[in-house]
Amino acid sequence: MTDRVPVLKIGDVLLVSIQTDLEDQMVLDLQEDLSNRIVATGARGVIIDISALEIVDSFVGRMLATNASISRVLGAETIVVGMRPAVAMTLVELGLSLDGVRTALNLERGLGLLRRLQASRSDRA
Repeated sequence: MTDRVPVLKIGDVLLVSIQTDLEDQMVLDLQEDLSNRIVATGARGVIIDISALEIVDSFVGRMLATNASISRVLGAETIVVGMRPAVAMTLVELGLSLDGVRTALNLERGLGLLRRLQASRSDRA
């Protein structure tokens, strides 16, 4: 059986804490699990913590962008937190701009950004 990345619900936010380097099947499983959890819980935000990742390849980089796009279509904003400088440099070197992916330095700042985005969305509604 393939290991799964846990998706935790905290209020209206889903927290994904990636603690190990991801193999391709784990990435695909995460994409499906996260999509299903957004729909099942009505989550308004997703935080993906990648602070434990030493390396991000192009497949994982595309997964982050794809998850953000899927989440947005399902009504949830995605913030990627904890990106190491070496990971950021690698993504740039690979030419992955991660369009549509918002980032924050750490979980606390990510939650703050998510709350501000949700508040501005409420003000416009």
